[in-house]
Amino acid sequence: METKTVLDESYTLTDEHISFYQKHRYIKLKNVLDRETLDHFNSVISKRVHELNEEDQPLEARSTYGKAFLQLFNLWTKDEAIKDLIFSKRIAKIAADLMQVNGVRLYHDQALFKEAGGGITPWHADQHYWPLSTDKTITAWIPLQETPLEMGPLEFSAGSHQIMEGRELSISDDSEAQIEKRLKVTDFEHIIEPFDAGEISFHSGWVFHRAGANTTDQMRKVMTIIYMDKDMTLKKPTNPGQENDWETWCPGAKIGEVINTPINPILY
Repeated sequence: METKTVLDESYTLTDEHISFYQKHRYIKLKNVLDRETLDHFNSVISKRVHELNEEDQPLEARSTYGKAFLQLFNLWTKDEAIKDLIFSKRIAKIAADLMQVNGVRLYHDQALFKEAGGGITPWHADQHYWPLSTDKTITAWIPLQETPLEMGPLEFSAGSHQIMEGRELSISDDSEAQIEKRLKVTDFEHIIEPFDAGEISFHSGWVFHRAGANTTDQMRKVMTIIYMDKDMTLKKPTNPGQENDWETWCPGAKIGEVINTPINPILY
C-alpha cells in the first residue's frame, strides 16, 4: 500500500523547527500526511471507533470530561491498518528530533473524537497522568480532517511548560478555571489556529493546552500518538492517575528501570 511508503519517508525538519519546539514546547507542521493517507486513516479509524465506542449517555447527561470527546486507547493493538499509522517512522522520527533524543518508544495511542455539539477540553498538562521520570515526552495530535476553529482544534499556551502551578490538576472545570487564571498573568502566548488537512501538531507533556467546543454538525476526528524517550524510566506514581497509567500503559515495568514492556515498543 502506498500509504505505508509515505509513513516511512523522512519529513524535513529544519533547525528553526527544532529551536521553535525547544522554546515553546509545541509546534504545528504542515503536510506531514498527504490527502490520500489522511482519508485512508479517517476511514479505518472512524470505523473502529464506531465499533468500539461504549458511550451511550447523551451529551447533556455527561461530565465536562465526558462532553469533551469520545476516547479510545491503543487502537494499534486492535487493528493492523491503524498500527501502520502508530508505528510510522516518519512521525516517530519527527518526535525524536524535536525532543533531541536518540530514539522514542510508544507510551500509548488514543483516538479523541469530539462529537457535533461536544464541549470544551479544559486546560491541562498531560504529564499530570504519567509516571515518567523526565520531561522527554511528546504527543503527535493528528486531525483526520481539516479542523476549523468551529470544530475545536488544539490550543496551546506557548512556553507554559515552565509553569509549575496547575500541574497537579486533572482535566476538569477546576483545571479550566484555575489554569486560565494563572496563564492570564503570564506573558505566554495563547495559540488558537485551525489545522489544514495533513497538518499535525506536537506538544510536550508539561505544556498547557485545551480545545474549544465543536459547534459544527460534524465529528472532529483526531488520532494521537504519545511518545517518550526510548530510555525513559518509570517513576514512583504521585497520584491515582499515575498509578492507573502504570498498570495500564506500562504493565510490568519497575520503578527506576527503563519502561521496556511489550506494549511500549521502540518506534524509532
